[in-house]
Amino acid sequence: MRLPVHPKFMMRLFWLAEVVLLVGTVAYSVWQVRPDEWSPLLLVGLLLAIALLGQWLSVEVSEGEVSATQVAIVLAMGLLGPTPAAACGIAAMLLTSAVRRLSPAQWLGNLSAFAFAPFVGGLMVRALVGNVHVAHNYDLTHNVIFGLILLGVFMIVDVIIFVLIGLEVQIKEGRSLARQVREFMPLLSGELTTAALAAILAVAYNSAGLPVLFAAIVLLLIFRHLTVALLRSEDRAEQLEARSIQLVGLQLGVLRTLVRALNMRDKTIGQHASAVASYAKALAIEVGCSEADQDVVHTASLLHDIGKFAWPDRVLQADTVKGEDLAIVKEHPQEGAILVGALDGYGAVADAILYHHERIDGGGYPAGLIGKEIPIASRILAICSTYDTMTAGQAYRPSMTPDEAMVELRHGSERGQFDSELTEAFIALLERRGPTFGRETDYETELDFERRVRKMAEPRLAEHA
Repeated sequence: MRLPVHPKFMMRLFWLAEVVLLVGTVAYSVWQVRPDEWSPLLLVGLLLAIALLGQWLSVEVSEGEVSATQVAIVLAMGLLGPTPAAACGIAAMLLTSAVRRLSPAQWLGNLSAFAFAPFVGGLMVRALVGNVHVAHNYDLTHNVIFGLILLGVFMIVDVIIFVLIGLEVQIKEGRSLARQVREFMPLLSGELTTAALAAILAVAYNSAGLPVLFAAIVLLLIFRHLTVALLRSEDRAEQLEARSIQLVGLQLGVLRTLVRALNMRDKTIGQHASAVASYAKALAIEVGCSEADQDVVHTASLLHDIGKFAWPDRVLQADTVKGEDLAIVKEHPQEGAILVGALDGYGAVADAILYHHERIDGGGYPAGLIGKEIPIASRILAICSTYDTMTAGQAYRPSMTPDEAMVELRHGSERGQFDSELTEAFIALLERRGPTFGRETDYETELDFERRVRKMAEPRLAEHA
C-alpha cells in the first residue's frame, strides 16, 4: 500500500535539495576555480555590474523581456568561466531578492537555480570550446561558431532554470510543468532575443574589446528609456507602434554597433560601406529595379562587411592575406548573412550578402551560383564593392585611378566575374555623375537609422491592424 506524501513534507525535502545544490555548486566552483577566469578584472567588474543592475537595464518587448542580467551571465560563461558565471548569477539574485522583498524560500530557489545553471553552462562552454583564455583557441572564440555555441548553451541553461523553479511551483501551487511550459511559450521570443544579443556581444568583445560592451550598455539604456515612455502612453495604437519600433530598433542597433566597432579596428570599413551603398542604390535605380530591390541592395551594401567582425586582427589589418587565412576570408559572407538574417524581414538582404562573392561563370563562393541564379542585389553589390575597393585602396592593394578601375571592371565582366550588362550600366553612371560620387556621403547618412527602424516596424504594425 502506497502512503500519501504530505505536501509540506515534499516542500521541505525540495528546500533541502536546493540547499545541497547551492552549497555543492559554491563548494565545487571554489575548488575548481582557475585564476585566469578572473581576468581581465575590468571585464569581471563590468559583467558583475550589469548582472546587479539588470532589472534597470532590461528592455521589455512585446514577446517578453531582453534581460540584461541574463546577457551578463551568458557573457561570463563564454568570456570568463563557470565560477564567474555562477558569481554573476548569485550576485544578481541576492540584489533582486532583497529589492523585491521575497520570502526565504524564494531567496533559496533563486540562488540555487542561478548559481547551478550558469555554473553548468560555463562548464559546457569549456567542454565545447576549451579554455577561452589560451592562445590556441583564439580563432574559435573570434568566430560566429563561438556565438552559436553560446546561443545553444544559453537555451540549455534557460531550461535548467525553468525546471528548477518550475518544480518548486508544482510542489507548492500544484501547477504542472506542462501547464507552466504553455504559460512560458509566449515569452520564448524574448528569451531568444536575449540569447542572440549575448552571443553577438561575446563574438564582438573578442574582436573589439570592452568598447563594444560599453556601447551595448548605452544602447540598452536608450531602449530602456523608450520602454518607460511606452508604459506611460495611454493610447493603445501609440503603444503598439512604440513597442514595434523599440524591438526593431534594438535589433538594428546591435548591427550598427557591430559596424561601428568594426570600423574602430579598420578605419576604412565605414567609408567603404557608405560609398558602396551610394553606388549600389544609384545603379539599382539606373537599371530599373523596384523600390523594394533598391532598398535591399542599399541595405546589403551597408552591412556586407559585417561578417569580417569574426576576423582576427592579423587578417583584418593585413597588407596581404596569407594562404592559411584564405579560408577565414571566404567565410565572411556566410557569417554576415547569419547576423543579418536574424533581423525580421531581412532575409533578402542576408541573401544579397551571402552571394556577393559569386561569379557569373560559377567560379565564386560560397555556392558556385551561375548567371541569373545570383540575386541581382548580389551582382550589383559585387561590382560596386570591387570598384570602391580599387579606387579607394584597401588592405590588399594600392588604389587605382577611376579610369583604371573601369577598365578592370570590364576585364572582370569579360572573364566571367561580373554581370556585363550591369557593369556597362555602372560605368555609364560613373561617367555621367562623376567617378567618385559615392564617396560624397557617410555611413550614418546612408543608414538613416530612424527612417529604417520605422520602415522595419511597418509589417509588425500591419499584422496588428
